[in-house]
Amino acid sequence: MTAAALTALPGASAELTSRLQEGLSAVEVRLRQVVDHDDPFIARASSHLIEGGKRFRPMLTLLAAELGEGRSDDVVDAATGVELTHMASLYHDDVMDEADVRHGIPSANATYDNSTAILVGDLLFGKASEIVAGLGSEAVLIQAQTFVRLCAGQIQDDRQAPAGADPMQHYLQVLADKTGVLIATAARYGAKFGRCPESTVDLMREYGELVGMVFQLSDDILDITSDQEQSGKTPGTDLREGVATLPVLYARASQDPADARLQELLAGELTDDALHAETLGLLRQHEAIDQAREHTIGLAQRAADLIGTLGAGDAQDALRGLPLAVAHRTT
Repeated sequence: MTAAALTALPGASAELTSRLQEGLSAVEVRLRQVVDHDDPFIARASSHLIEGGKRFRPMLTLLAAELGEGRSDDVVDAATGVELTHMASLYHDDVMDEADVRHGIPSANATYDNSTAILVGDLLFGKASEIVAGLGSEAVLIQAQTFVRLCAGQIQDDRQAPAGADPMQHYLQVLADKTGVLIATAARYGAKFGRCPESTVDLMREYGELVGMVFQLSDDILDITSDQEQSGKTPGTDLREGVATLPVLYARASQDPADARLQELLAGELTDDALHAETLGLLRQHEAIDQAREHTIGLAQRAADLIGTLGAGDAQDALRGLPLAVAHRTT
């Protein structure tokens, strides 16, 4: 389970990998302590999504801490708080998306009901805040600001770009808020509680936001290109929900007359299974997928280039390789 995050670090040394694995194990223990509850039903519902997560965000917190003094109890708590915030958001996301599957198992809303999933998500947000409160007032402020942007991004994600706005810029800002900000906080916390210089903390925040955007962009591409067995999610969920992701925006902008049918489908509702399948098939064959991948790799390279200012070391090597590994992931 905890090893899943480390697959994104193909260039990490054996020593660094071992330290990160130990850190992820400590986060895992802390997570299970925090989601436990005296009420058995609440305990079960709170831990419903604890299995199967990649633990990407806590891994990044631990890795960023390696730029300074490395893992400590504060770093582990920060990593746990970030993962709890992420888990809480998944409960809410699945209700909003009416999703049936998460991490290859029935989603919390499908297993229980929407009200329970929402309330358990709220409970986990509270637990995350409780942990972060032990890290000091600045950490609490960062957590609050992160939460505000998460909510704003999710609200904007449910709406089309306003009239007169550039749909691409709107989409990328949604990505920065909805996904980028929490991964930015993961990297920022790691550098901060690893006792790095403030300049490094600021750089890691910028780096993390770019990595977060790359993560979401590759996720959006996978929503189109992968099958359910591979990803553990229902393919084409964004299409069915009418979410205009980057491949869709590129396809809509095409001037090729051969794309008329695809553009017609993308302009309508795709709740009908046959129309949804036709759209998914056409989009999988369209150059918009390659255009989206190229954009994603460009952002990944920007993130990698930031690390070049931090000198040499095992952590720096892993941080440089991470964005490109995320950009090319297949699950």
